[in-house]
Amino acid sequence: MKKDTSALRQKKVSELEKQASSIYEELLKLNLSKKSSPVKDTNVIFKKRKQLAVILTLITEKKELEKINKVK
Repeated sequence: MKKDTSALRQKKVSELEKQASSIYEELLKLNLSKKSSPVKDTNVIFKKRKQLAVILTLITEKKELEKINKVK
């Protein structure tokens, strides 16, 4: 996961928000498909949720840094 976060930290907030919304849509589709037909890799939903959490955390982090830099 460290490699993923280092690559994500270099992206802008708008790019991260787009990526977060696409992952959220994937999660919704996975949850719907899980109920109709079981998936082979049962850990996919967990991985996507964790990936979404990391991205949302980075977005919050970057926004807070922007606020701090504006105050200074």
